[in-house]
Amino acid sequence: MERICIIGGGVIGLTSAYYLAQRGLSVTVLEQADDVAQAASRANGGQLSYSYVSPLADAGMPMKALGWMWKKDAPMRLKLRADPRQWAWLWQFLRVCNVAANRSGTARLWQLAQHSRALMQQLRDEGLEGYHWRRNGKLVIFRQAAGFETAQRLLDYQRSLGAEQRALDGNACLELEPALQNQRGRIAGGIHTPSEEVADCRLFCLQLKERIALEGLDLRFCFGETVTGFECNGQRIDAVLTKTGRYDCDAVVLAAGVGSVALGRQLGLRLPLYPLKGYSLDMPLGSQAPHLSVTDFDNKVLYAPIGERLRVAAMVDLVGFDNRIDRGRIDTLTRLVRSSLPQSGLLESALPWAGLRPATPSGVPMIGRAGPDNLWLNLGHGALGFTLAAGSGELLARQLLGRPIPPGLDGLQPAL
Repeated sequence: MERICIIGGGVIGLTSAYYLAQRGLSVTVLEQADDVAQAASRANGGQLSYSYVSPLADAGMPMKALGWMWKKDAPMRLKLRADPRQWAWLWQFLRVCNVAANRSGTARLWQLAQHSRALMQQLRDEGLEGYHWRRNGKLVIFRQAAGFETAQRLLDYQRSLGAEQRALDGNACLELEPALQNQRGRIAGGIHTPSEEVADCRLFCLQLKERIALEGLDLRFCFGETVTGFECNGQRIDAVLTKTGRYDCDAVVLAAGVGSVALGRQLGLRLPLYPLKGYSLDMPLGSQAPHLSVTDFDNKVLYAPIGERLRVAAMVDLVGFDNRIDRGRIDTLTRLVRSSLPQSGLLESALPWAGLRPATPSGVPMIGRAGPDNLWLNLGHGALGFTLAAGSGELLARQLLGRPIPPGLDGLQPAL
């Protein structure tokens, strides 16, 4: 097997391409945009959250979601549609909203995150830089005592997996992160993880693309290519078809995020993916910018200082395959910044963004073979795409080549 065609030039497709090409395969990346990292990877939250990996699906989430449905400024918004894909995804999501499924998902995500952390360190040791990486730690603050108590129970479980975290009361949170001083009396407590990191995902992708060129790997990028279908022979894909031509291949890796749903249908697959739409603001640092990554749990807002800029990301909207910027949601995010960390960034210069994060109901990605004999998936990373990208790409390369799988990473194969 020599010719690999990867559909998708985001951080997942790019890391898959890199680790496959490193192993001597000839790789072609097909991307409809004009460069890498132009969709969900472009302006995401920027947190490399290797320890805080608990899935969205949990025991208390359905009741929270019901309470948010009628609130205009709710951190999660559901717009029910006459779309069987949405209803099927929601039904599966509800089925895994329990403690047992959450713990199982957390354990698998933890193992993949640690694998990814080690690979990212290796890339830095080998000289990959220029994407504003920093290990500054992460503080998750809780405004409600009940939420903080639940978080401490999760902390105990994550410690059993190997996470280095500690619980802090409200005053200790303010001492650790002075940018939160105006929130005195409003914070019940927090969870601090000193080993967490931040970086710019788009810059990482650009630097990795440059690294590929410098290493002389047999990897080419074909931008502006919209995949229209496949040429199949029995249970094998012989070629990927685009608007401009065809690409012969020995194997196909589908890593096109939410765009994979329509492509999968052409191959007889009903992929359990649905877009979780998120928003961000990117702005110059203000006079009282946080030095830690701060996640406001109750408002579902994160603040990540990346280089000389602040990335503020928030919200989960289940509103279909629509990546347009909703000005009302951006206004809500702006108000939250002004009320919580008003001097953290220069809001008058903020750049808004919206992206569709491809999520499975369980929050656990699908990495492995599915459908046709030579089709491989690397999909469904949700809000953890950047965190899990390196580990996911390397794991896919191992699977495709029949190499041994590291312990704890054998439970991610698609069950379709």
